[in-house]
Amino acid sequence: MSLLLKDRVWTMEAPTAKRGVYPLHGFKLGLYRLPIKLEDPLEIKSVHDGLKKAFEMDAYADRVFATYRWKEQNMKDPDAKGYEEVELSVTVEIVSGEVVDIIYQIFPIEKFGDPNWVKDYRKKADHFAKMVIDTILRNTILADKMISYLAKAEKLNHSGAIQRLEELTPLAKIVLNAKPKATEATDEIAEDDGGEFEIPDGAKPGPIDVTYKSKMKPSTPFDANGYTIKTWGRKGTNNGILGVWGEFVSVDYDICIADGACIEACPVGVYEWFDTPGNPGSEKKPLMSKEPDCIFCLACEGVCPPQAIKIFEQK
Repeated sequence: MSLLLKDRVWTMEAPTAKRGVYPLHGFKLGLYRLPIKLEDPLEIKSVHDGLKKAFEMDAYADRVFATYRWKEQNMKDPDAKGYEEVELSVTVEIVSGEVVDIIYQIFPIEKFGDPNWVKDYRKKADHFAKMVIDTILRNTILADKMISYLAKAEKLNHSGAIQRLEELTPLAKIVLNAKPKATEATDEIAEDDGGEFEIPDGAKPGPIDVTYKSKMKPSTPFDANGYTIKTWGRKGTNNGILGVWGEFVSVDYDICIADGACIEACPVGVYEWFDTPGNPGSEKKPLMSKEPDCIFCLACEGVCPPQAIKIFEQK
């Protein structure tokens, strides 16, 4: 939010924040924490998809990245002797969760080569980053969340909350249709066509993709002593690709390395060991056979070394 960030650029004082090490730590960056929740994978996907026409968008696990690019020239005439042009960029990262962190980093100009002739690079990058933030907060579903928060926190009516948000985001660009409703994966079970598929040599790198339900097809469920565990992306019968198991205690079994920390950490015994011979990640997995008993303490999610677990609190 440009009005709150003003003209300052912060230095991250610690290498870690909120949840693990930020990929943008170590240089000058702006950081703003929003008191709103963004945990639903479909909402995260909506933020990502809603701004594709405005910025270069990317998503990884529970984070969404928006990159703005611009060009600088050292003179107006491209045919003049000594003419140089460089493409610069700044990326804003949205970290979802019980609160939303929006951060951006201003890299040294040397990242883009040797364009030391560029004037006011840091000032421009800072301005464009704040423009991206304001555009995100004014146009996506985060706008609705912020309006609800402002109405409650500042005791405003709906119109007053909208006006307040507009005051806080003066650099916002208007993006049409930026609140798409992301479609949830159908409950229809995908039939295994028996076709060939490549089995990786080892465990898939983490973390788990929290939008897996919109990217993977539901696959054959597993019966755990009378409790049906839903699965997504499971292929074949040889455990080569197991996909994600569990509807709200979700584990990507192709990332899991059977460390066992989740079993030890769970205070209510949701997991038990389950043999999966032939899986490249590990030949046993923590089966969420008592998934309904989960108390959403997030202990297992926090201790998993490859970050294969995501807990979705039930509303």
